[in-house]
Amino acid sequence: MKIQLALDRMEIDEAIELTRKVEQSVDWIEVGTSLIKEYGVKSIQEIKQAFPNKPVVADIKTIDNARYEFEMCYQAGADVATVMGVSPLVTMDVCMEVAKEYNKQVMIDLLNTTEQQKLALQKYMDAIFCVHVSKDQQEQLGSFNTGMGLKNFYTPSMKIAAAGGISLASLETVTAALHPSIVIIGSAITKAENPTEAANQIKQCILQMKVV
Repeated sequence: MKIQLALDRMEIDEAIELTRKVEQSVDWIEVGTSLIKEYGVKSIQEIKQAFPNKPVVADIKTIDNARYEFEMCYQAGADVATVMGVSPLVTMDVCMEVAKEYNKQVMIDLLNTTEQQKLALQKYMDAIFCVHVSKDQQEQLGSFNTGMGLKNFYTPSMKIAAAGGISLASLETVTAALHPSIVIIGSAITKAENPTEAANQIKQCILQMKVV
């Protein structure tokens, strides 16, 4: 199971400095939506240049204009780009097509996606599916709801990512419920008093669970 570090609501230099502190404990680096919105593709370029050996995820949250946005992310150095699961299937088709052309990956964010749409998304088996509790939901409703997202949808061959306020305390519960290949962790590391120690504790917890 991979740890994807989510970098949001900070400056690019701050994001790079923080990532250097936890680099040994994280596997993937996410350039968060707020970084991309504030600094554009420069945020993707600089983080990929700083960490060339780490897969970089551009959390662009595409919902339309897919070719333009995905090419922009991939050309800036992203290895993975995100598209919202609520997008029209024609948009999803374009995302998958562009990813194939660039030999990159697609992550489909299932936030607010209906059960009917999820079933339609099952054909995109090369994608990573992200079960996501939004920031606003976390602030209003509390912790990650492990019962959401996968009923009548999950198949064993799917690659699942989990995101939404995941911490050391909730990691085992989330893992048991969703069996993710990737856990996306932001504030539990980035806002910790000691980010290096927090990231290492999460990494050690995963190793002790023998989840690979």
